[in-house]
Amino acid sequence: MSSSLHSPLYSSLSSSSALQEKKLRNAVNLAKSTLTFKPRRNIPLIRASTGFSSSLDTGLSTELDAVTSHSEIVPDTVIFDDFEKFPPTAATVSSSLLLGICGLPDTKFKSAVDRALADSECYGLENSDLQMSCFFNKALAHVGGDLAKLVPGRVSTEVDARLAYDTHGIVRKVHDLLKAYNEIEVPPERLLFKIPATWQGIEASRVLEAEGIQTHLTFVYSFCQAAAAAQAGASVIQIFVGRLRDWSRNHTGDSEIESALKRGEDPGLALVTKAYNYIHKYGHKSKLMAAAVRNKQDVFNLLGVDYIITPLKVLQSLKESVTPPDEKYSFIRRLSPQSAAAFNFTQDELQKWDQYSFSSAMGPAAVELLTIGMDGYTNQAKRVEEFFGKIWPPPNV
Repeated sequence: MSSSLHSPLYSSLSSSSALQEKKLRNAVNLAKSTLTFKPRRNIPLIRASTGFSSSLDTGLSTELDAVTSHSEIVPDTVIFDDFEKFPPTAATVSSSLLLGICGLPDTKFKSAVDRALADSECYGLENSDLQMSCFFNKALAHVGGDLAKLVPGRVSTEVDARLAYDTHGIVRKVHDLLKAYNEIEVPPERLLFKIPATWQGIEASRVLEAEGIQTHLTFVYSFCQAAAAAQAGASVIQIFVGRLRDWSRNHTGDSEIESALKRGEDPGLALVTKAYNYIHKYGHKSKLMAAAVRNKQDVFNLLGVDYIITPLKVLQSLKESVTPPDEKYSFIRRLSPQSAAAFNFTQDELQKWDQYSFSSAMGPAAVELLTIGMDGYTNQAKRVEEFFGKIWPPPNV
């Protein structure tokens, strides 16, 4: 699908929008945790801009055209970054995004936060913890609702990482978020809920998917997480390729990673390959998302995976690299239903995962990286609550 978004966000801002955009971009980037995946997403295909005339004038295509014939390429961006050049086709609303928005006055998204903080349902609660939780849910939903008007794909909403080991707590939180979205008439089919891939998070995904609620499991760093998530029916499973590679350069003792290295394989790419083949060989509905991509070679090595989260600098390089007609078909699709059918799994890998086998199979890389990712989410959420505590109630309440 080639979907062009015509910058409604830009046209809705005042004459000072250029300065506001620059400030908001900087604020959101500062708010990002280095281990937090940003907006995105299970979304439609993005193509090279038709404004790049050399490929059109000569009949040549770009590398971006070539790779998008195999995988859906998702720009790894916040809402303002190169919006016209690589329009976001979906979005994620998170605590770090809320922090960036709250850091600036008089922006479109700041009004969404203000509406949430003025919600009478929340300030009518007597318990301060319940009140803050209500404000947080409303803020995520109001910002997510505004984002849903700007992108054609789905909006993924971060679920509080402090609930990552509480299955029932995650389910309740998602129900609360759905209620907040329903109040502003955002339909559930436009939504994903982003949950850390602990065992309890995966079990929550199983419950929610059975209810028809779409889930997005993140911080997946081991095969047992990917396989258990697929068995639970998660809509999207997100693996961070570059982070596993980084971990392997500075650590030892993880058997899954060491096995990949002995085969001469990159551990992140090896995990994506095994997870993709498992999902497709055994007919699971999950879509696989590869994130933390570092360069063009990573993109080429991942061709065939459902979604590739691609940094803007890599997208730009792909877009500017012309591929002659006799070369554009030379991009090899490494992952396909055919390759999945031929892939062999061990009996241990094909087991029905339970909490004990899952915990036993989680290697040190997955344990450490999952913990770091959740700590990043948690710290951002606490900062949002501290900020809300300082600015509530708004002047008009």
